[in-house]
Amino acid sequence: MAGIDIIEHRLPNGLRVLLSEDHNTPVAAVNVWYDAGSRHDPRGRTGLAHLFCMLMFQGSAQVRDNGHFELVQQAGGSLNGSTSFERANYFQTVPAHQLELVLWLEADRMGSLLAAVDDSVLERARDVVRNERRQRYDNVPYGDAFERLVELVYPQGHPYRHTPIGSNADRDAVTLEEARAFFRTYYTPDNTVLSVVGDIDPEQTLAWVEKYFGSIPANHHRPVPRSGALPDTMAVEQRRHLVEDVPNRALMAAYRMPHDGTRLCDAADLALTVLGGGESSRLHNRLVRRDRLAVSAGFGLLRLVGAPSMAWLDVKAVGDATAGEVEAIEAAVNEELARFAAEGPLPDELERAQAQLEREWLDRLGTVAGRADEFCRYAVLFGDAQLARSALGNLLDITAEEVRDVAAHFLHRENRAVLTYEPRADGWYQSAGRAEA
Repeated sequence: MAGIDIIEHRLPNGLRVLLSEDHNTPVAAVNVWYDAGSRHDPRGRTGLAHLFCMLMFQGSAQVRDNGHFELVQQAGGSLNGSTSFERANYFQTVPAHQLELVLWLEADRMGSLLAAVDDSVLERARDVVRNERRQRYDNVPYGDAFERLVELVYPQGHPYRHTPIGSNADRDAVTLEEARAFFRTYYTPDNTVLSVVGDIDPEQTLAWVEKYFGSIPANHHRPVPRSGALPDTMAVEQRRHLVEDVPNRALMAAYRMPHDGTRLCDAADLALTVLGGGESSRLHNRLVRRDRLAVSAGFGLLRLVGAPSMAWLDVKAVGDATAGEVEAIEAAVNEELARFAAEGPLPDELERAQAQLEREWLDRLGTVAGRADEFCRYAVLFGDAQLARSALGNLLDITAEEVRDVAAHFLHRENRAVLTYEPRADGWYQSAGRAEA
């Protein structure tokens, strides 16, 4: 991050503004983060935060229907939005001379979205999310795995127990007034970070921000979010066996891990990278290359700030695997995790894992859009965008002993939820296999 400056401002209405110049290419990235993720969903209304990711593109007072997309794309830009457990964000990259247009568009929907939201708009947004859920969760093999693991790792009533997309039943129950109340509560300037990175004039950019966002009122009466605090590990292993229409048997598991923003979380990220981060990882070498029990084996980390993070193990068995071979996969995983917890990473493994995560970090910072996103992330989740400047150094400073210790504390049977998948005997994949044979 050497040579990258972040200029910070706060408007009287509370909007935090982050500006960073980069004149290498004539483009500008605008990223808006709202502190309004699925952990803010009211009880019985899971998916409400994600529903707003669709409503934000359904029109506002001055820009009707699909106009936001159309104006940005006609200006030569790209755009999208997303919702996670801990935030909602909206982002676009445009030719630098179109920056004022994007700032006006973002301010218009922040200040006047409710002028365009009625029952028909709400229902249209619901339809979009229902279709998204069908495509990503309900009608794809293993699509429910992540949702099921989250439910096992976080207890009943916990704000992180549901995935951002939520349930169709809860989403269908959302009333127009509930949707409006959510917007008035969370989509306000004092709950928002706006970052602009690229070929910009900071003084002119700030003048536009003040012009378009400055009159939007703040809301100082947000409820305190439900606590996500939990013991750092689970007391007992949770298990589910599923017989579904999937092509292969599979073993998946989730572990509670340290909170994001801590040295322990960085050490955990390195441990999971050594164990399951790509084709050079221990689990891939053991299960895919050596034992030939699996076609893929990976370990990833869902970083969370307001609750314990979650590690996700995903192993797909070979196509003709038996139940006994899945048991052998699990035994091999247990053996590798126990060996790693006792011995830690080899020097070359730690160096390779740090290089891999360093490359991923630099790839994100290599674009103005990636930088705009990371600046917002550190500002919203940790309260200080400048922390992005030291993130990589913190990661590269982790020792092998720290990686070993975090694995020993978190990567064991009592701290995990396990899913095993078995193909249905009469499922489409099984039928297709018999037909081809």
